[in-house]
Amino acid sequence: MRGIRLNCSFYKLLIVMAAAEIQQNAMEAGSFGQDIEFLRKHVKVVVLADRTGDSQVAVVPAYQGRVMTSTATGLRGRGYGWLNRSLISSGKHEPHINIYGGEDRFWLGPEGGQYSIFFAPGSPFDLEHWFTPPPIDTEPFEIESVTGDKVVCGKRFAVTNYSNTRFEVEVRREVRLVNANDALVDLGVSVPASVKSVGFESVNIVKNAGNADWRAETGLLSIWILGMFNASAKTTVVIPTRDGSETEYGPIVNDAYFGRVPPDRLVVRPGILYFRADAKHRSKIGVGPRRAKPIFGSYDAAGNVLTLVRFTLPPNADRYVNSMWELQKNPYGGDVVNSYNDGPAKPGAPGFGNFYELETSSPALALAPGAEARHVHTTIHLHGGEKDLDPIARATLGVGLNEIQTAFSRSAAGR
Repeated sequence: MRGIRLNCSFYKLLIVMAAAEIQQNAMEAGSFGQDIEFLRKHVKVVVLADRTGDSQVAVVPAYQGRVMTSTATGLRGRGYGWLNRSLISSGKHEPHINIYGGEDRFWLGPEGGQYSIFFAPGSPFDLEHWFTPPPIDTEPFEIESVTGDKVVCGKRFAVTNYSNTRFEVEVRREVRLVNANDALVDLGVSVPASVKSVGFESVNIVKNAGNADWRAETGLLSIWILGMFNASAKTTVVIPTRDGSETEYGPIVNDAYFGRVPPDRLVVRPGILYFRADAKHRSKIGVGPRRAKPIFGSYDAAGNVLTLVRFTLPPNADRYVNSMWELQKNPYGGDVVNSYNDGPAKPGAPGFGNFYELETSSPALALAPGAEARHVHTTIHLHGGEKDLDPIARATLGVGLNEIQTAFSRSAAGR
């Protein structure tokens, strides 16, 4: 009998060890499980999940209700969001900006110009004087409600722009899981079972909580949503554009944010832009409202991940805040779609991290007291074989995976 007890204890020990090994495997480097385990050591995390547990999204209310990362294949699957682990674990606040990372963060624009909320009145437009407003950087949002697939949070605060206009703002932000098929059905897309997917959307509502009108003459705000994703040597941002003359539609692309983007990093073709997302060269591009379409994305050829972003693009809106770091002739001639690739700010200097960004903005918000505006930003990750992803890319972005992967080599051959 004693031998049986020993054997039972031994088998229990094996079971415990096996369970621990399974849990450790679930938290392997780069996995969603590891992301969650890390985040929970430092902040409260709300995890949204579908019934299968495959599609999951991690939201951190303390970071303004930010979507930090997501997965299409459960805890052991890849985490799609870029996380700044060193900053998060430090518990410190940086003076200019706290780059925590995350796939969907809430910001307000404009960043630059006479109506900027990132520069104090009269200060020069340089990095030394650039500061992210605390309500969209370090101050938490309050949770209103949480269900299995949705979290709602918000905050009331004030910001002052470069022209000394004060805005009383109330923000309500809802993040929820969405089914990829449902999110793409209007484009004729049916996601096959062989493709793993996760989708989520943020519904962002900004209200004028003050007593004065928000007027163009003294500056307007915009809702600005930014997603940080893991960069790679084989990741390309793809932005469909509308064809037409510059007189009618404006410039095809704005690449003057950090100096002109070299031709080996930005390829402009009829109806499409290709932009390198390798975190090796600090650069940013933008597309105006008359050129943009309400969908764009990226393709990671190394990981076989197609990422799509859909967003609210009102058909007749033409006033978008301008975030260029200068006193502007046209403060409402800004971009609706942006993409940023990180990299060294100067030779030999480190970049912020191994990430690129996909960004969208609402029109400039001319709101009366009590009025509100809404901007929806939807992110979908699709992981599968090229044969299955190619028709989805064609239906949504207008080009196939081969065109995306060879865009820069074809451009170089043509020069």
